[in-house]
Amino acid sequence: MSTITVKWADAHLEQFRERIVALNTKFPKVMPRIINQVGNRAKTQVIRNLTKQTGLQRRVIVAAVEVAKAGGKRLSYDMVTRGGNIRLKYLDPKETAPGVVAKPFGKRTLYPRSFMMGGAFPSRTPVPQWNGHVFFRNRSKGRQYSYARSGVFIPKEMLTGATAAAFKDVAGQVLKDRVEKALAKLMP
Repeated sequence: MSTITVKWADAHLEQFRERIVALNTKFPKVMPRIINQVGNRAKTQVIRNLTKQTGLQRRVIVAAVEVAKAGGKRLSYDMVTRGGNIRLKYLDPKETAPGVVAKPFGKRTLYPRSFMMGGAFPSRTPVPQWNGHVFFRNRSKGRQYSYARSGVFIPKEMLTGATAAAFKDVAGQVLKDRVEKALAKLMP
């Protein structure tokens, strides 16, 4: 299981540091509210792009991304996700004669010699104890079979490609605009 931490601070916010501190002392609810609104928008884009990028269902991504919101003196919005190599069960697997076909990274991929049902072809039946998991034969470890893994790591995917770009686009520009507007209105 891997955990990746990234701290993001915008250069635009650094130039308003004194005014933001003054705004936060005079109006303590304004900055956390702005940060949470922008953070929720960024989270929506991250979940949307992460779903496409990994091939996982939206509900799995929503459950994996945890949020710590701004409030009080805490002026940060944290999106945290943990996880390791995702099992094929969560990537829409279907068993075929040569193996199991799943959709990691949104592309159909064949995993040869893997299986998710018991019995001989063509009359294979689901095994209730396996709960839809995909296995492959692994006689070298003493067990007869092991879980098949996809190579998808949610924390790594969250920091690359369209997901990272969407976060930077939404969080950077929208946060800058909202903070400037609040400063102009409340701290002229």
